[in-house]
Amino acid sequence: MRRLFVIFLLVSSAAFAQSDMLAREYFNNGDFEKALFEYKKLYAESPSNVNYINQIVSAHQELEQYTEAETLLLKLIQRVNYPAFKVDLGYNYQLKGDLEQATLYYNEALNSIEERPSNVFAVAKSFQGHTLLNETIQAYEKAMALKPDFNFNLQLAQLNGELGNIEEMFIGYVDFAEANPIALSNVKRFISDFISENGENENNILFRKILLKKMQQEPQVLWNQLLSWLFIQQKDYNKAFVQEKAIFMRQPESLDSIEDLAEIAMNEGELDIAKDILTFVTETAQDTEMLLNAHYNLIQIETRQTPKKEYAIINEKYQELFSEFGLSSLTFKLQLGYAHFLAFSNDQPDKATKFLEDTLKLPLNQMQQAEVKLELGDILVLQEKFNNALIYYTQIQRNLKNSTISQEARFKVAKTSYYKGDFKWAESQLNILKASTSQLIANDALDLKLLITDNKYDGDSLQTALKMYAKADLLAFQNKEEAAIDLLNKILSEHKTEAIIPQALFKQAQLFEAREQFDQAKANYESIIENFSDGILVDDALFSLADIYENILNQPEKAKPLYEQIIFNHADSIYFVDARKRYRALRGDFIN
Repeated sequence: MRRLFVIFLLVSSAAFAQSDMLAREYFNNGDFEKALFEYKKLYAESPSNVNYINQIVSAHQELEQYTEAETLLLKLIQRVNYPAFKVDLGYNYQLKGDLEQATLYYNEALNSIEERPSNVFAVAKSFQGHTLLNETIQAYEKAMALKPDFNFNLQLAQLNGELGNIEEMFIGYVDFAEANPIALSNVKRFISDFISENGENENNILFRKILLKKMQQEPQVLWNQLLSWLFIQQKDYNKAFVQEKAIFMRQPESLDSIEDLAEIAMNEGELDIAKDILTFVTETAQDTEMLLNAHYNLIQIETRQTPKKEYAIINEKYQELFSEFGLSSLTFKLQLGYAHFLAFSNDQPDKATKFLEDTLKLPLNQMQQAEVKLELGDILVLQEKFNNALIYYTQIQRNLKNSTISQEARFKVAKTSYYKGDFKWAESQLNILKASTSQLIANDALDLKLLITDNKYDGDSLQTALKMYAKADLLAFQNKEEAAIDLLNKILSEHKTEAIIPQALFKQAQLFEAREQFDQAKANYESIIENFSDGILVDDALFSLADIYENILNQPEKAKPLYEQIIFNHADSIYFVDARKRYRALRGDFIN
């Protein structure tokens, strides 16, 4: 008998859930009469379910049955003390055009908070559900005034943002962050919708003034942190550095945020300020690992900024660092950097190889050994000693199966085979890498596979154009950019009807940009957009061209329609999010 009762309960519960789902489906599809019928059945079974009551009232209102909604709400108000129903009744009067009665019930709902501050949760939710934002704000402010333990600064900030009360919104977010420091990252995310990269933007100026005023009234690290974050959004890394140093002076136990700032500045190409920050780290850090990491990044910047004829200075700096810190696993990253400098910048691949072979004799762990072999393989590819390079890459795959570095080694096997013109073996490796746990490797593998499969049988059994393109790609890897550009020109002139043309145009444009030949790059991107608008590279070309107009040529009005094309015609593009963000910034719309 008990078993039968349990089965009955389970069947009844399932039927009830199905009715609930059906009612929601009717309502969402705009079939309000059927939704009303289903919700009334559910309400009869569960008369204390507020959700069913709200849906019945909403269905009546959608059908303009305001009297029926009023009758139900009045009965409920007489039966239970739930002040949110007064908000619902007031809104029903508002829909009927009776603003006097609406205001009366809204005030009664607000007054209920004075009697019992906890009523704010239901009342505010009901006001907000009806988009009565000013009344929602009144409810929260009244509750906070009556009971200081309540903190609705976050809700108030969001509501003020929706209403366009930007100053009140900023103050609310800042006050909430002050009371809840653990939520600082969320507060930054909310605020980021209302500021831009332009430091002269009205909202940016307003937010900065609020923080400076807070700092004058009650100095604390939080205001420095928010100011630093604001300056980073504006790409004003000098001012951010000033704030980070102020934070460090008050909390000298960590340089992590200063190190992070240096990395951001480096990634944004702001090398001079990055150097200043890293120099500060080298002069201040007590932790050897952080100190060596700063020296590593510093010497990478100096290498980029030093003319090739003065590379002896860079070589000397490496030697000074090795003399000071020794050659051990501690300076491992610096050793890799030195070998890369020798091979790829200073035209000394044999010396680099010998140096790395000596590094392998140090007591390194398996991962460090793999990193050395990866660099050795790259140097051998640089020298076009492909078979020797494949040996190193294969060793990594064998010794560290299924690791990210093993997958990277497999990609380099594919890339090396592609450089050699062995497209079949390259494809077999790329097919495996499409499922790589590293999204970056998977994407690179897919791009290379598409390049090969789209072009290897394009009416040319000898695969001449693809082999020429692979050679140009190798020349670019070898830092022989001018030779790569010339070879790509040959493809463009001798293989005009082949599918590889847009790829050659795009690759050449990237090389032009690297050489700061922006007019030539612009011409290539325009050719792709005009002549290959249905190809897979059109969104890449649109974004790259827009970037040149916005950030190089200072012609933002020409960038806007290009971003717009990505937004409306290429919603699946990897550039979609960035294009939308940049477009809104150029348009002056910073609110999502």
